[in-house]
Amino acid sequence: MANLRDIRTRITSIKNTQQITKAMKMVAAAKLRKAQQRMEETRPYAKKMRDVVSRLVSVSDVENKILRKPDETSRALMIVIGSDRGLCGGFNNNLFRYIETYIADELISLYKNGKLDLVTIGRKADGYFKKRKYQVVDSHIGFFDDLNYEQTSEIMQEAIRKFEDGEYDKVFIAFNEFKSVISQKRVVTEVLPVETESMGDSSGDLASEFLDYIYEPDAAAILNEMLPVHLKMQLWRAVLESNASEQGARMAAMDNATENAKELEQELRLKYNQARQSAITTEISEIVSGAAALEGT
Repeated sequence: MANLRDIRTRITSIKNTQQITKAMKMVAAAKLRKAQQRMEETRPYAKKMRDVVSRLVSVSDVENKILRKPDETSRALMIVIGSDRGLCGGFNNNLFRYIETYIADELISLYKNGKLDLVTIGRKADGYFKKRKYQVVDSHIGFFDDLNYEQTSEIMQEAIRKFEDGEYDKVFIAFNEFKSVISQKRVVTEVLPVETESMGDSSGDLASEFLDYIYEPDAAAILNEMLPVHLKMQLWRAVLESNASEQGARMAAMDNATENAKELEQELRLKYNQARQSAITTEISEIVSGAAALEGT
């Protein structure tokens, strides 16, 4: 039977761990509310930006480098959005395995020829892909410590510049899309070249198709300004989606850890009581035996 002191020490340790996981769950819940609010405020803006760019593309015949359609893909870039911290269940590993499967299915020739570059956001993404010898050309560790649009904008601006210069023929974004507190959708989306045919007007209003607009100075000039903003907004939305997903995953993981700690504590208390009862029974037996021996003499 286990030593009573050892069991008591384990129970104390588990109770301390339980307090930590409960506190982390509360912190994650508070961060989730803020992250979810930012994400939900950005979604309509990103959607409307997509609609405006779609309409501008349809009415403008200007040649823009961002709209170029390469004949073949000689080199590609993938921006991977992970997290800086762990203790969030399978949030990171599930996404990373999904990305590896996507690469194996869709980009295997580029990967084998060293023509697939990765930009990682978050410490976990950086460590995972560098350890597996992927070609990580840039990494952003501590990105979520001070989450802001300017830093996200710089990452996408660099990707746009290299696409315009012909260094990359395709640019992808890989991230966890927020569905609910306990559910995230793993997404790899191609943002460059811009697929104007599939953009369409997502407003859902049939009357909007017949509306006409006056553009000042002209549609081409506005499109040249709007396209980079649209792409930056897509990355910003992906970052916010990933941040909200991370907090939700951490909250769920810490809740599960707290419940598991409770169950383990109950099991150890049962063992402790059994060991204590066994020790008391042994002591009583020894006392009775000793008393009987004294009477016999």
